[in-house]
Amino acid sequence: MNHPNLTILVLFYSRHGATRKLAELIAQGIESVPGCDARLRTVPAVSTVTEATEPEVPAGGAPYVELDDLTECAGIAVGSPTRFGNMAAAMKYFWDGTASQWLSGTLAGKPACVFTSTGSLHGGQESTLLSMMIPLFHHGLMVLGLPYTNPELMTTSSGGTPYGASHWSGLDGKKVITEDEKRLAIAMGKRLAETAVKLNA
Repeated sequence: MNHPNLTILVLFYSRHGATRKLAELIAQGIESVPGCDARLRTVPAVSTVTEATEPEVPAGGAPYVELDDLTECAGIAVGSPTRFGNMAAAMKYFWDGTASQWLSGTLAGKPACVFTSTGSLHGGQESTLLSMMIPLFHHGLMVLGLPYTNPELMTTSSGGTPYGASHWSGLDGKKVITEDEKRLAIAMGKRLAETAVKLNA
């Protein structure tokens, strides 16, 4: 009997495209695992002008996340650019609206990981990753890191941390993802998917 593929949600916010590129690499890692599909989703930007609204559907790229995506996924990767060592407001705003999923335990017991990109090398990659883990712990997700069995953690001179995949994008967001960053992002997606498969066996 054929079982349906597991859906792994890759939820990200990206202002200039660097975090989106990481999300696509994580999705590549997820889809390298038999029986797993990646579902790329984003969150709308927030505005200080209360009248400003985003269109219902983004002009391009991944669709906006819906709360049903949380119910349907077997695991989740969460990514955001860093904002003063923390996740971007748009991502925080999304998690602030998930109280009913928290109360019902929608995500409890599912595996998760986090990823980020920063404009400066020491601009808060690790603190952003750690801060993104906090709401995931509250939801009962099992948060995964990147083990040092990935040799790139010892050789990278840009992004890549044991707390999750990361990328140093440069102040203009134009730095190309390095080979080490790429391998670590793919490994992160693969590890997430393999864990989801084991938990759903």
